[in-house]
Amino acid sequence: MKKPLLLLVPALATLGLTQCQTTKPAVSAAAPATETAASPASQPKEYTYQTVEGDPLKARIYTLDNGLTVYLSDYKDAPRIQTYLAVRAGSKNDPSTATGLAHYLEHMVFKGTSRLGTQNWAAEKVELDKIEALYEQYRAQRNDPAARKRTYHQIDSISGVAAKYAVANEYDKVMGAIGAKGSNAYTSVEQTVYQEDIPSNQLEKWAAVQAERLGEMVPRLFHTELEAVYEEKNRGLDSDFRKEYEALSASLYQKHEYGTQTTIGTIDHLQNPSITEIKKYFGQYYVPNNVALCLSGDLDYDQTIRVIDQYFGKLQRKPVPAFTPAQEAPIIAPIVKQVLGPDAENVMLGFRLPGTNTREALVLRMIDKILSNGQAGLIDLDLNQKQVVLSAASFTDINNDYSSHILYATPRQGQKLEQVRDLLLAELTKVKKGDFPEWLIPAIINNEQLQRTKSYESNEARAGAFVAAFVARADWKDYLKQTDDFGTITREEVMRVANQYYGPGYALVYKRTGQDPNKVKVVKPAITPVPVNREVASDFYKQVTTKPTPALQPVFLDYKKDIQETKLASGVPVYYTHNEENNLFNLYYVLDLGTNNDPKLGLATDYLQYLGTGKYTAAQLQQEFYKLGCSFAVSSGQDRTYVSLSGLDSNFEPALQLFESLLHAPKPDAAALQNMVAGVLKARQDAKLNKGVILNQALVNYAKYGAKNPFTSQLSEKELKALKPEQLTSLIQKLPTYQHRVLYYGPRDMQNSADNLPEKVGVTPQHLANYNEVLSQAGIVRTLARLHQTPAKLTPPPAAKDFIEQPLTDRKVYWVDYNMVQAEILFLSKGPVYDKGLVPTTSLYNEYFGGSMGSIVFQELRESKALAYSASSRFASADKAGRSSYNLSYIGTQSDKLPEAMAGMNTLLNDMPAAEANLQIAKDAIRNSIATERITKSDILFSYERAKRLGLDYDLRRDVYEQTPNMSFQDLLKFQQARVKGQPQTILVIGSKDRLNFKELAKYGQVQQLTLKEIFGY
Repeated sequence: MKKPLLLLVPALATLGLTQCQTTKPAVSAAAPATETAASPASQPKEYTYQTVEGDPLKARIYTLDNGLTVYLSDYKDAPRIQTYLAVRAGSKNDPSTATGLAHYLEHMVFKGTSRLGTQNWAAEKVELDKIEALYEQYRAQRNDPAARKRTYHQIDSISGVAAKYAVANEYDKVMGAIGAKGSNAYTSVEQTVYQEDIPSNQLEKWAAVQAERLGEMVPRLFHTELEAVYEEKNRGLDSDFRKEYEALSASLYQKHEYGTQTTIGTIDHLQNPSITEIKKYFGQYYVPNNVALCLSGDLDYDQTIRVIDQYFGKLQRKPVPAFTPAQEAPIIAPIVKQVLGPDAENVMLGFRLPGTNTREALVLRMIDKILSNGQAGLIDLDLNQKQVVLSAASFTDINNDYSSHILYATPRQGQKLEQVRDLLLAELTKVKKGDFPEWLIPAIINNEQLQRTKSYESNEARAGAFVAAFVARADWKDYLKQTDDFGTITREEVMRVANQYYGPGYALVYKRTGQDPNKVKVVKPAITPVPVNREVASDFYKQVTTKPTPALQPVFLDYKKDIQETKLASGVPVYYTHNEENNLFNLYYVLDLGTNNDPKLGLATDYLQYLGTGKYTAAQLQQEFYKLGCSFAVSSGQDRTYVSLSGLDSNFEPALQLFESLLHAPKPDAAALQNMVAGVLKARQDAKLNKGVILNQALVNYAKYGAKNPFTSQLSEKELKALKPEQLTSLIQKLPTYQHRVLYYGPRDMQNSADNLPEKVGVTPQHLANYNEVLSQAGIVRTLARLHQTPAKLTPPPAAKDFIEQPLTDRKVYWVDYNMVQAEILFLSKGPVYDKGLVPTTSLYNEYFGGSMGSIVFQELRESKALAYSASSRFASADKAGRSSYNLSYIGTQSDKLPEAMAGMNTLLNDMPAAEANLQIAKDAIRNSIATERITKSDILFSYERAKRLGLDYDLRRDVYEQTPNMSFQDLLKFQQARVKGQPQTILVIGSKDRLNFKELAKYGQVQQLTLKEIFGY
């Protein structure tokens, strides 16, 4: 699983020394009625912790007696807590003879313990011990296929016996029952991290379960989960980007595990697993002194640490194996590799630098932003803004032992990859020479602070910062100090590091379109489906879920109270929500028109990024916005256009003036249009090579609407080449003249707070600064009245083209040929026009049937039958009144499993299993989730926008919350039989024609191959 990008946490004030403090004793809920005189009063345990002066997260860092590190941050945005359980061991710690072990162990930790996930541990253990011994025997028979087949048959047979004692997905069930969200995990080179977003009143239940599975790992349902990992490997084999990145890493790290082994592991090692080695790894690394609990949310510091110590404090400290990183030799010349695959061509360059806790790694972050920051970097302006390549960017992969800097670009039509390589290297040369503006480094520092401030509104980012510090073995004080250190980086230091580490030796990968001659797949073993035992539960599960929990009440939006509304003099409605947390703003002009009204509108909004004004060139304009710590965007969908501006509120007025000047007077640029059109045509070609676009956009739209649909409704090549710059700039200039509304979330008041704003001041810098300070006190209404330029009377948007939804009354199978190991299948059936009365039922149906890892679909197709890595089903309500809902079911599987996978999904759709225990869990999950969900900040405005599109004037979650407890399985069954069972299906398939089973496909309807031209319209 992919490692998320974790933001570096800043200190917004001067950071002092680490402080050691002590918790206050917890207040008892009730005093004992009597005390025994002979027994001395029990003293509450005191906990010491560290804090850092000026820490914006106000974190407390504890270390329990057994070495467990606990990071806590109190952030009361909602009564929920984001939790990460971080183990400081990843794929670099895998034995070289058993790669992929850390990742596979990650999967097994979800299977439970000797108390969680079992009905009869004594009987189950006997069978599991047999399976472990058989796998060791199986590994030793690599050169004896017949013996391996016999052994695997035994494994499969005994696994069925063991499964009778197991309770599949019981961990997922207990997390669902307490209202957890985002239950998942990821393994990277340095760490394995388990994540849950829990209601704050369920902290003790969470702690009980997590301590249980950190203390013990039982490898139950092993061979079916192994098959899921096979599928994950096959998905990787179908990913050209993953193959490209692995090739790059192998060149950069020829001795270190970063390059000599992959997180997912080799096919040989996956097919020859060792439960014994997995247990050994767990025992070595999953110990409290090698683990951190990272929590941020609505928590009480003192109570939280006591609960954590109560459950985790019993775990025993153990020595952790030391890791000695391999020393890489210098790369003295380019190491060139080629990767072939069906996706679009690109080029990737990689450079190797020192690891995370070095000054060089900090400077690397600065170099990366100088090159690519999304607005004013060298690559942004020289390559993307000028449309020299189709797209280009850079990113970092900073790890403990080494860091990688990757430059990446896709070519324009007719452009050679070698030319693209040279363009990227030329931008690096500028960094080495210091050939970038003097203001860029200070602007990067300010914008990084802005982005970090924004990230503090997310508990995921706050807790994620703790994970990053722990994995890097960085003291929290030192980790925070990196922000101050980042602000001391100079041009001279950037040049020194760039010249030292970006020399003639680097890794270079050319990704070319073609058939991979080395393509392989993980062969499907014979697996007998195992029982999932839905209606039973372990004693541990019952003990945890019945523990009393203080109730939390939901808070629903009241749009009339939570949103202030007014109008500008021009009649433009303004919807306002106040930001009480920081000094950032978001401003949106929202128009109810899009590409269905005019296919040229999407092109016009894209064209804007390449245009300047009479005062600034396009590049200068981006630089000005970046200096102000602000950014703009204009995007157009089928029936909605968003014009947005965001950033530092202190620079709101100059940023809005700059933005309005661009909207009202964009300077036509014929060369930019010609390049953009060429880029659009190349991007269209590349889209036809992307299986995700083919399946989820092109095929789905074709099925819903036919050949003429919103996806294919675009200008032809001839029409594109005939466009004039003025046609597009005219569309941009018209945007403020159409009826629209303003959404504002920010710190300033709605109405004026400064009664006597001067109309004019002198032009000296001091006068200008004073004037801007006064303006910053103006309410948003007055500011918009002064700067938002609109005509006296707004015009309604032009009529939109209406695409008629197909009836979908015939059984059809559409398939597209694509060179891939897996096959991906979508079952599509049409439901009724949007009906708010169905939403509570469909919410419960989705949660019960196909919405999570504890759902019926996941249990049956992955846990029981091992047919897929990913399987889901959802009844998707329409997002606009008058549109139809659809039932969408997805399964990705090996092509040779297609018959079983399709039959399995189809059986579930037509004969939904009854499981009262699962139904109650689904109800609890929905109720707990809504009770602890808080829609805040700008999300309030967009919740109102979504409600209005559906014809609602209230928070629909109220209906779901109130009606869910009274629903029965019969209610779900009635809905399922009326809306899902037996409904005519259009089945969409993407896969290799050499691997697909067309005889099997024909069982589901008339089979028709669609060409890319048919579904893309070009």
